[in-house]
Amino acid sequence: MSDRIHVATRKGVFTLARGAGGWAIEHASMVGRHFTVVLSDARKGVTFAAEHHEHYGDKVHRSTDGGASWEEVGAPAFPEQPEGVTEKDSFGREWAWKVKLIWALETSGKDDDGLWCGTIPGGLFYSGDGGATWELNRSLWDQEGRKVWFGGGADLPGVHSVCVDPRDANVVRVGVSCGGVWQTDDGGETWACRADGMRAEYMPPEQAHDPGIQDPHHIEQSPSHPDVLWCQHHNGIFKSEDGSASWTEVTADAPSRFGFGVAVHPTNPDIAWFVPAVKDELRVPVDGKLVVTRTSDGGKTLDVLREGLPQEHAYDLVFRHALDVDASGDRLVFGSTTGGLWISEDGGDSWSTLSVSLPPVYGVRFA
Repeated sequence: MSDRIHVATRKGVFTLARGAGGWAIEHASMVGRHFTVVLSDARKGVTFAAEHHEHYGDKVHRSTDGGASWEEVGAPAFPEQPEGVTEKDSFGREWAWKVKLIWALETSGKDDDGLWCGTIPGGLFYSGDGGATWELNRSLWDQEGRKVWFGGGADLPGVHSVCVDPRDANVVRVGVSCGGVWQTDDGGETWACRADGMRAEYMPPEQAHDPGIQDPHHIEQSPSHPDVLWCQHHNGIFKSEDGSASWTEVTADAPSRFGFGVAVHPTNPDIAWFVPAVKDELRVPVDGKLVVTRTSDGGKTLDVLREGLPQEHAYDLVFRHALDVDASGDRLVFGSTTGGLWISEDGGDSWSTLSVSLPPVYGVRFA
């Protein structure tokens, strides 16, 4: 089991460690600054965190000592927008060629320093040198299908999920809100939309099954069975068993099938966890009860896990990167917009409170 957790919050990056007395904050870093994503890179024991700043732009920081100290590295940036070129989404809202938010960080899947980065607006960037420099993936950016992407909760569309196939690092899938699921089999040279089977009830009926306008809130790939992917979509939970060629909706009973976070068991592709909420503009736990749902049978049923979680007057929303499971499959952690942080040591059957006073949590990762 992992004994360290990195937490990206609205007011800094916090590292918790498990010692003889239990879990405690080991480091509070860059306090007061807004962080959206944290990534633990096991290849060289490096941690990355993405900072969001309205005035000075988004930045990437790197730690080589478990979160004790950080250094700023390079930040993704779009090339200069060609003169006379105007980008607009399907609602007529103009896109500037400028990073508004770093929304995803993932390793290359190779034994190197490669990193993928997803942004708002819908850009996918690659770094081959541990974040020192970044290059926009023009093949995805220049896709004709990108012209129908649009923003969901954010004003502009964004790339928030990056899944690298552990068998072949050239096979990469990304989730776009709202733009569906896109896959490359050649390291980013070419892309195809792979969201068949998803549905978008926020669209007119004749467009509801259009793959290119789907809103997958978050996508996770099974580490042990990479053809299996789980998606928490705006309109439900979806599962693919054929490497995203098709998707099937999970219709099992649950408090809600709306939410953001999803985690997949490291060795069993039939086990996955979600955190349901009331959808659209409300975005709070159903009936004020914070719960986690878990399927142990590939989506046929969903268990509602609530032991140790607040069951009245709970207003915690769990963002897409704020739920994680470690390599054991038994230890899970999630954080919320109200600064709560909870951990389970038994696959979600019961939960313990780590904090109720952190800043709003945007991302958690086991080291």
